[in-house]
Amino acid sequence: MNIVVLIIMAVTCIFSYMGLNNTSLFEKYKFNVGAIANRKEYIRLISSAFLHADFMHLFFNMLSLYFFQGVVIHFFGEIGFLIVYFGSMILGNLFSLQIYKKQPWYSAIGASGAVSGIIFASIAMAPNEISVNFLPGWLFGTLYFGYSVYMMLNPKQWDNLGHAAHLGGAFFGLVYSIVMHPQLAMSNMLFLGVMSLPLIYLGYQIFVRKRIG
Repeated sequence: MNIVVLIIMAVTCIFSYMGLNNTSLFEKYKFNVGAIANRKEYIRLISSAFLHADFMHLFFNMLSLYFFQGVVIHFFGEIGFLIVYFGSMILGNLFSLQIYKKQPWYSAIGASGAVSGIIFASIAMAPNEISVNFLPGWLFGTLYFGYSVYMMLNPKQWDNLGHAAHLGGAFFGLVYSIVMHPQLAMSNMLFLGVMSLPLIYLGYQIFVRKRIG
């Protein structure tokens, strides 16, 4: 695995562990609409992606990153990977900030936005070269986003994962891929279209039915 990816995973694991054992640190750096919009604590747009709700949440995000990072590194290089990862992270959280702007108490954590961008970018480049536990990468991505959309539209009191960030993150990863390799990305639009179905449904629920925000 690439050293850049290893560093990101290591920092995420360490910071997540610290957050799980230090409530004040967790509260200081999690995504929170009121803190960002009113107190201008913009560091939370990045720091929240290095916090996780529990070890299973951390494991799932890092496992997904592990399976999909290789293709992104291959096609875009280390700099491209960092652009997709952090660009998706920030855009995903900005999207969350926008749709929850009337709910200053809304909080979330997790690398979901960043990982979503990596998943979409990798599928745009090589939909048939990735498998996760015998599932094709594009099918895993579809299930990944489908679960996130379901949890976002049917929130649980105990769930403060950053499901909303998936949409913004996926959008960044897709657009970056099309800009950098337009012909290759367009040739894989069928796979991207299938994987986008849960996110299209989410967009419909947010912007047409106004279920969130």
